[in-house]
Amino acid sequence: MSPRVALTAVALVGLIGLVGTGCDGSSPAAGNRPSAGTGASGGSGRPTEPDTPAGFDVKAENARPGADCGLARLGEGHAVEGWLDRVGVDPGQPVRLFASTTASRLAVSVFRIGWYGGHTCRLITRREELPGRVQPSAAMNATTNTVSAASWAPTVTFDTATWPPGDYLFRLDSSNGFQSYVPLTVRSPSAQGRIVILNSVTTWQAYNAWGGYSLYHGLRGFADRARVVSFDRPYGYGDGAADFTGNEAPLVTLAERLGLPLAYATDIDLHAEPRLFDGARAVISLGHDEYYSPRMRATLTAARDAGANIAFLGANAVYRRIRLAPTPHGPDRLETGYKVANEDPLYGRDNSQITANWPSPPNADPESSLTGGMYQCNPVHADLVVTNPGHWLLAGTGLAAGSRIPGMIGSEYDRVDPNRPTPQMIEVLAHSPVACHGQADYSDVSYYTAPSGAGVFDAGTSAWVCALLDVCGPGAHGEPVQRFVTQVTTTLLQAFAAGPAGRVHPAARSVPAEARSTPVTGSER
Repeated sequence: MSPRVALTAVALVGLIGLVGTGCDGSSPAAGNRPSAGTGASGGSGRPTEPDTPAGFDVKAENARPGADCGLARLGEGHAVEGWLDRVGVDPGQPVRLFASTTASRLAVSVFRIGWYGGHTCRLITRREELPGRVQPSAAMNATTNTVSAASWAPTVTFDTATWPPGDYLFRLDSSNGFQSYVPLTVRSPSAQGRIVILNSVTTWQAYNAWGGYSLYHGLRGFADRARVVSFDRPYGYGDGAADFTGNEAPLVTLAERLGLPLAYATDIDLHAEPRLFDGARAVISLGHDEYYSPRMRATLTAARDAGANIAFLGANAVYRRIRLAPTPHGPDRLETGYKVANEDPLYGRDNSQITANWPSPPNADPESSLTGGMYQCNPVHADLVVTNPGHWLLAGTGLAAGSRIPGMIGSEYDRVDPNRPTPQMIEVLAHSPVACHGQADYSDVSYYTAPSGAGVFDAGTSAWVCALLDVCGPGAHGEPVQRFVTQVTTTLLQAFAAGPAGRVHPAARSVPAEARSTPVTGSER
C-alpha cells in the first residue's frame, strides 16, 4: 500500500498515546501488579508463577517507575536524526548510534516501551553533552537507487547488558531544541511459552524515503524508485521511528498492561534466527507486515505447524517477496524488492528468489494459505459489519449481527477468497461491504485453525493496532472503536497465551457466499 500521508499524521498524534494514559482502564488485567517475591525467577531463587515461563517477567518490569518519552519539538529537515547499526540485539550486545545534527551538542535518552502505571515508557539510560556534528551527505548507488549513510561516524556506543527484552526508542535531543527518535528491538533469548511481538522492520524500511528513495518512489515517481534499500540510514517518517509509534506501540502497551508472558523479535529474525521461535505460544504480526523473504515466510509457517498461534493485526501481510543481504555494518541490512518480476536480475535464473509479489507469477504463492485472508485493495474507508456475533472472539462486545464499528475498515483490507489457497477450517466474524477504485467488494475479519491446533487470526484491516490508542486519525477513531478493538484484542491475546487456541476454540468452516477470484485491479504498486 501507500499510506504515508495518513501514517505521518498517525505518528505525530500517536505521541499523545505514548506519553498519556492510553486505554480507559477497563481491560481485565489493568492495575494487576506483582507483590514482592512473586513472578518469574530468572535464576534469582524466587518462585515462578504457574504457567509463566522462567526469565523475563513483564509484570515485574512494568512495576518500575515510568517516564515521559515524548517529543516537544520535532526536528525540522535534518536538524537531528540518527540510525543504529543493528535493528535488534540480544541483551549484552553493543549497539552503535550514528547521529547527525546541526547543533553543537546532543543528548540521547533511551526508553523502553511498556505500561508503567499510566506511563508507556521507562527511562533506561541517558547520555548528556555528546558532541554534535553534521555527518557527510548520503551515498547513492545509481544502479538500484540505494541511499546509504554508511559513511557516517559513530556518535556513541551503548552496552545493553542490563536492558530487558522489549521495544525501545532512542530520543535524540539537540542543544538547539530539536528532537527525533531511533527505534531498537532488544530480542528475547527464548520464545518458549511466550507470545512473540514481531516488529515489522522490513516494511518500515520499504517505505523509508530518507534521501529521496524508497521501494515505492524516487524523485520522479514509481519508475525511478529504489530497487534495494539500506538500513544504514535514518527513517525519514514517523518522527524517526517509522511505523512503530502508530502501528506497533499501541499493541505493545496493551500486551504489557495485561501482564502476559512476552518475547520480542524483529521480522528479520524470522529470516536469520528461525530457532528463536521454537516453543512460542503465539506470534503477533503488527499493523503493517508486508515484506517477507521466503525464509521469513517458511519460519512463520513452521511455527504455526508446530502449534504456535498467529495474529495478523493488520492487512496486506506477507504480500511482497524480498531478499536480504549484508552491508559493511552487518548481515541482512540490504533489502531488495523489485516488485516487477522481469526487472529482477534473477528472473529466469532463480525464480524462487525473485522479488515480485507473493500472489504473482512466476512461482505464485498467495499469502492466504498462511494468513487466511488475502489482500485486496487500497484505499478504502468503511464500517466494520459484524456477521457472527456469537463467535468467542466477540465475547464481551455486546454486538449483534449487523452491528457496525464506524470507520474500522481501511485504508487497506483483506478478504477470505475460497478461490485462492485458503485453510479449510476458517470462519468469518465480520463481512464488511467496501468500494475500492469504484468496485464493490468486502473486507473480512477471519479466524482459522490449523491441524497442529494453532489458531490464526486476520484482522482484515490496517486500522486495527492504531485504534487501540485511538491514534488512527481520520476514519477509525472514537471511544466505541477503541473499546471494541481493545476488548477483542484482549480476548485474543489471553487465549493465544494459553496454548494452541484451536484445541479450545476449533474453527468451523463459515465463509460468506460472495467470493472473488482476483483482487481489485490497479490497487497496489
